[in-house]
Amino acid sequence: MTLPWLHIVGDSISMQYGPCLEKMVVGRYAYSRKRGDPQVPDSDNGGDSSMVLDYLRERLTQLPKIDVLLVNCGLHDIKCNPEQSDNQVPVAAYGDNLRAIVVAGREHGAQVVWVRTTPVDDEIHNSRSTAFKRYTQDVSRYNTLADKVMAEHGVPVIDLYTFTCNLGADVYVDHVHFSDSVRAQQAAFIAGRLYSLI
Repeated sequence: MTLPWLHIVGDSISMQYGPCLEKMVVGRYAYSRKRGDPQVPDSDNGGDSSMVLDYLRERLTQLPKIDVLLVNCGLHDIKCNPEQSDNQVPVAAYGDNLRAIVVAGREHGAQVVWVRTTPVDDEIHNSRSTAFKRYTQDVSRYNTLADKVMAEHGVPVIDLYTFTCNLGADVYVDHVHFSDSVRAQQAAFIAGRLYSLI
């Protein structure tokens, strides 16, 4: 029996829960994710929504048929230049990019599944980071817009944001990334939602 193919494009959060998720979907899905240049650090990271869209437009046609395309982006979009307070991808452009991401996935014949952006501890983040800032209010604002876009297009949403928030305060290894136990729980939550698609 040929398994449905699950392909993931996402930020470092997806890279960290990915190994657990890959093990959990054995026998249910064939698993793959965005891969970059092995010589370029962090190039497996999907980056912001503009980068995800570029990847899908350039690379999906080079891949065999994907059955389920699991996508998230947002943490890079909300980055703020501390001198200008502008988001890396303005919220209106974020919405446009998400609509185009859905179209690109469906044109390839994939069922697109959206993962909501996970929380950040902006107090710790912004006390450590000088290159850029992130704010919880922007996570909420961008997630709200993504919810609207996905509802418009009938795209299933996995609410990793609320799930992670409900795990309590002691979940981070820094200000954005999560402990190994949290990553495993995130993977199990996502796997459970993916099982309902097949």
